[in-house]
Amino acid sequence: MATSLFNSLTADAILLGVEAKTNEEVIRLLASRLHQLGYVKDSYADAVVKREQSMPTGLPLERSDNVAVPHTDPEHVLKAAIAMATLKTPVDFANMEDPDETVGVGTVFLLAINDKDKQIETLQSIMGAIQSPEILDGLKLAQTTDDLKKLLG
Repeated sequence: MATSLFNSLTADAILLGVEAKTNEEVIRLLASRLHQLGYVKDSYADAVVKREQSMPTGLPLERSDNVAVPHTDPEHVLKAAIAMATLKTPVDFANMEDPDETVGVGTVFLLAINDKDKQIETLQSIMGAIQSPEILDGLKLAQTTDDLKKLLG
């Protein structure tokens, strides 16, 4: 699963060691990169932020750095892509399982999916990779996309 995850990432939309104060800042940073690269429409960032407020994506992994997988509807996407950011300091995302609770997130996978049928497959690929403590630790330590390639495939 991890091998296909690296190949699914959009290389020019991988940001490592990001400093951000809020989940919205991280989402907008990644969404802006996808927009600059021609993967998403102008409406994408606002749509992801709005969806995150009502359908949170913070995944508690019983670790210090959890993962979030924000996304939105295909109508805001031009071409499929996955942006990724590792954060210097975790930011709070609402817990997917309990929206009244927050989890500190250290890695964000921002999905731009233009085919609803691919969404489950993409989420399964990410979930498969993040089940591994070694991969989670490696994500935190990665300094370059080459580090990520070695880690994920």
